[in-house]
Amino acid sequence: MLDRFLKQTKFTSQEDFIANLKITVPTNFNFGYDVVDYWAEKEPNKNALLWTNDKGESIQFTYADLKEKTDKTASYFASLGIGYGDMVMLILKRRYEFWFSIIALHKLGAVAIPATHLLTKKDIVYRCQAADIKMIVSVGDDEIVKHIKDAMPDSPSVEKLVSIDSQDVEGFDNFQTGIENAAQFERPIRKNDNSDISLMYFTSGTTGNPKMVAHDFTYPLGHIVTASYWHNVDESSLHLTIADTGWGKAVWGKLYGQMIAGANIFVYDHEKFTPADMLAMIEKYRITSLCCPPTIYRFMIKEDISRYDLSSLKYCTTAGEALNHSVYETFKKITGIRLMEGFGQTETTLTLATFPWMKPKPGSMGVPNPQYNIDLLTPDGRCAEDGEQGEIIIRTVKGENLGLFKEYYRAEELTHEAWHDGIYYTGDVAWRDDDGYYWFVGRADDVIKSSGYRIGPFEVESALMTHPAVVECAITGVPDEVRGQVVKATVVLGAAYKNDDKELLKKELQRHVKEVTAPYKYPRVVEFVDELPKTISGKIRRVEIRDQDK
Repeated sequence: MLDRFLKQTKFTSQEDFIANLKITVPTNFNFGYDVVDYWAEKEPNKNALLWTNDKGESIQFTYADLKEKTDKTASYFASLGIGYGDMVMLILKRRYEFWFSIIALHKLGAVAIPATHLLTKKDIVYRCQAADIKMIVSVGDDEIVKHIKDAMPDSPSVEKLVSIDSQDVEGFDNFQTGIENAAQFERPIRKNDNSDISLMYFTSGTTGNPKMVAHDFTYPLGHIVTASYWHNVDESSLHLTIADTGWGKAVWGKLYGQMIAGANIFVYDHEKFTPADMLAMIEKYRITSLCCPPTIYRFMIKEDISRYDLSSLKYCTTAGEALNHSVYETFKKITGIRLMEGFGQTETTLTLATFPWMKPKPGSMGVPNPQYNIDLLTPDGRCAEDGEQGEIIIRTVKGENLGLFKEYYRAEELTHEAWHDGIYYTGDVAWRDDDGYYWFVGRADDVIKSSGYRIGPFEVESALMTHPAVVECAITGVPDEVRGQVVKATVVLGAAYKNDDKELLKKELQRHVKEVTAPYKYPRVVEFVDELPKTISGKIRRVEIRDQDK
């Protein structure tokens, strides 16, 4: 499959990768037909998706199975009036019906909008009105169903509700009955253009209402690098990315690039994450590659990872936060595997990564993915020197950037604000070392300017998180007449430390940060709280903390 899209599929160095990575984009590319159905025709018995759950059930879907199920789903959705350009929201947790549905929507030329099951009535109303959503496909959980029903009076664009529950849900069509009785599917006469919208995500909105990030039909091809050269999967892989289907990480690690590479995708459908269960799944099913945030690796190590047979694991990757050196070293000592970091946004595919031929530097995002022209810009518009902080940008003047978003849907001004004059501004600040590795500092809006220093909250938070008393923390700037701003730490303590003397603990945390990172970055203000303000996706809303301190 890879050689259909790449002239060269094997690389031995970053220089080789930069010089020879060339991705061919077919006309009217459609992931459903050009990847899923292609595999079904060439190798119908090839394993595609291994779905398991916490009740002991397990189903291995082949590509022949996947073609049959997605064709039936597409036929069923078409019978409900869904076609080219229609917006469909998918609230499907880790159920295998997510894969049936999203691929079916691609085949119809419709727009898939994956969403988390944590949405409330208000969130659903906002999304339905903002995108004119025509249909919602959901799990049949009582709470989710209630929120959807409560949202309907204020969501006039929604014409159909579908539940994947085996039992009928009042007010919802039954997905299982629908695909069972579906007519034979025929590809629509109208084919999609590569520039048509196929996928849309609502960002978490740490500073306002969520933006609608729209991707076109070529977006899956942008994840060839994600899967084949970061996750390092191939046709022999059984790959696990720990992510709910409501988040962009799911299509990064549980769909597009992995299927193009021919890997078998492992899905563990569970209600509550427990490290022991996940380790047991890796051992039982002989998973070969894993991707998850550093926090998950930290949980696994605390669970005593050495009690499990993880000898099947060959490659592991991580993203979402900086990797602590001690986690890296402990995991490597137990498993022999180096954790390879990566970085990207909802608006992009993988932009920076530690690739297989590179030596990882724990805590670094790695080097640029050559499918993007990446640079760092200082606030005065210069290209940042090595060691100097700058905003990560992607230069787009030389043509298409495969995997980069199409636009913020129905928000021309926001799109232009982020992407103009041949440059996409990511809003993320980093610095580059002498070897070309990038190191994350923080969001541009979150960077603290104190006594002439630019201090990124990410680095200070990472330092604080290495102290055993700290469960969670957020670093923000507090206005100061002398320094402009000073660093403030808002800290959630572990249960064993909640009754400790707070003044002594404050001094201990300040001393700890001075020892772990540059002393000038230590928090001069420390506040202890029970919980941090967060978005629905779990991202800390630093803006809310800053507003309270004005």
